[in-house]
Formats: sequence, C-alpha cells, structure tokens
Amino acid sequence: MYPVIPPTSLPAPGPSVDPPEMKMVAQDLESTFLAEMLKSAGFGKQPESFNGGVGEEQFSSFLVRAQADAMVQAGGLGLTELFVKSMLEAENG
Repeated sequence: MYPVIPPTSLPAPGPSVDPPEMKMVAQDLESTFLAEMLKSAGFGKQPESFNGGVGEEQFSSFLVRAQADAMVQAGGLGLTELFVKSMLEAENG
C-alpha cells in the first residue's frame, strides 16, 4: 500500500482576467442569448408566400446575430453587467 502524502502547498490560482476582457466575454454571452431568443421567437423568418428559399435559411442566422450584437451595443437587457459582476465575485471568492 502507498503512503498518503499531503500536499505541501495549494496550487497557484489561475491567471486573473481583467474587467475589460470580462466585459467583452459578457457582451458576447448576452448577444448569444439574445440571438437565441430572437430565433426562438421567429424573428427573421419571412412569410411562406415569398421568401429567399434555402439561401435565406442558411444566412438568416447571421442577420439575427448581427441584430443581437447591435442590441447589446445599444444597452441590451442589462445582462452584461450582471455577468461581469458574477464573474468578479467568482474570481474574488
């Protein structure tokens, strides 16, 4: 049987992320959330009588994502601030 050796020190914490980088990640997360909500609500879909066919279906996600990005840049739902606050709390313990 092997003897149990206690650790001599705790591992060093991971690299700290600065708040501007956190804000960019939080904005991306809010934008992704908004894009999914817009897609789920049927935003960007054309009426069945006149549409762009397969090409429109393939590229409509880019339009929805661009509109979600614009919404976040205009203030969004306020989730970015909540995400940054949560990340800072998690980092600081």
